[in-house]
Amino acid sequence: MWSFSRWSGEPARRSFLIALAVALSVGLYLGWSGLRGAIGFPLDDAWIHQTYARNLVEYGQWAFLPGRPSAGSTSPLWTLLLAVGYGLGLPFRLWTYGLGGLCLVGTALLSARLAGRLFPNHPSIPLLAGLAAALEWHLVWAAVSGMETLLFVWLALALWDRVIAGPSRRPFLTGLLGGALVLTRPEGAVAVGLAAVGAAWAEATDGRWRQGLTAAGWMAAGTGVVVAPYLALNFHLSGTLWPNTFYAKQAEYAALLAQPLTVRLWRVGTAPLVGAQALLLPGLIGGMARAARRGLRGSAAAWWLPLIWAAATAAIYALRLPVTYQHGRYLIPVVPVILTYGTGGTLALLARIGRWGRTHGAPLLRAWALSIAVLFLAFLLLGARAYATDVAIIEGEMVAVARWINEHTGPDALIAVHDIGAVGYFARRPLLDLAGLVNPEVVPFIRDEARLMAWLEAQGADYLVTFPSWYPTLTADPRLEEVYRTGAAVTVEQGGENMAVYAIRWGR
Repeated sequence: MWSFSRWSGEPARRSFLIALAVALSVGLYLGWSGLRGAIGFPLDDAWIHQTYARNLVEYGQWAFLPGRPSAGSTSPLWTLLLAVGYGLGLPFRLWTYGLGGLCLVGTALLSARLAGRLFPNHPSIPLLAGLAAALEWHLVWAAVSGMETLLFVWLALALWDRVIAGPSRRPFLTGLLGGALVLTRPEGAVAVGLAAVGAAWAEATDGRWRQGLTAAGWMAAGTGVVVAPYLALNFHLSGTLWPNTFYAKQAEYAALLAQPLTVRLWRVGTAPLVGAQALLLPGLIGGMARAARRGLRGSAAAWWLPLIWAAATAAIYALRLPVTYQHGRYLIPVVPVILTYGTGGTLALLARIGRWGRTHGAPLLRAWALSIAVLFLAFLLLGARAYATDVAIIEGEMVAVARWINEHTGPDALIAVHDIGAVGYFARRPLLDLAGLVNPEVVPFIRDEARLMAWLEAQGADYLVTFPSWYPTLTADPRLEEVYRTGAAVTVEQGGENMAVYAIRWGR
């Protein structure tokens, strides 16, 4: 017979239930997409990782284009994991979905364990926090996106779990974990820096300042061992320490920095709150208020680190890359932090309301808890529909264009394209990357269409692939002739436009 306290109190049963919830949620998203007729990825960037991974196995090169090594992969660790599947000869989609599902299981289990450390007086909190992560629509979407997001989240939670459990416990190993986090996404460096400072502060405020500084130093050393070769590779390939996309994205969306900072902070800060987690905010704030009364010494200081990291991540994106497209995917890593603290704080708050009075508190308890549960399920379904639509658009636009190029252009045709992922994977043609990942030389004039046209002419491009409105001046040039347009109905239904291929006649 079902007993919530029994399942929440026994780690093995709790882990099984959380893993089952992940399997069901991932199956829902893939099944919904399959019923719509599209099995793939909801982002063109996922195909960039696939191309790097495949080329690493087939050619032994860290290159998007064979023969041209480049620093265009934001997540080398994710690319390496994908390459394992190619090396084993496994179906790449199945392998990628499996990795994403595994990362979601790890994320949910670590959310449960971290919640238990943060709120040790409430035995039901770990199970509820784990289930919240397993069913939260952003996280499920990310798990089957083909992207590194959930690997980054998993490693970040593992880092915070170690720091909160004991700041000075094997700090070199914690640093190695931090290095893996940076290899998954460059912004992992923010988490590592905070972890090192937090460990030093926690020990110093307990009177062990020398031990704290030593721990921070060993963390930095462990991270450096992992990250230094990656930075050296980037510098060798492109002359910069970070991958090309780190700079290209900021240049492409620099116009957004003209918005007032308050507007950027609001847009970026609220993106991770779309979902049931919005109802957890009162509990999160209540938990912070109770924690503030404990002060900022020792382990009490470590309690705050994941929250500080989440706030810092949102602030950095608001300052440098204030974009919220694709369901705010750059802010998805902070969602588990909101869920973990929000779940723990909400359960503690509900318990206090329950003690306040059965007559007045019980109806509120039931209504609040029911609302949270209903919203989790509602957004899970809405997210599945959104995922299926996203995949259908990528398959109907980028993948369709890539297959057309593969069938209707010569093997030496030079293709200029903004979204290079699917074209690079399926067409295997020489490419000019208008987004600057493979051709970083375009980053200084990435939004200057006149200079882009001059660059395309100097390079001798044969075709341009883009959404027409992205480059209205380029696509209106009389030397460009439209030779193909996808006609994907789903894109138009969602208010978008179809991608087109233009043959370039330089002689005109």
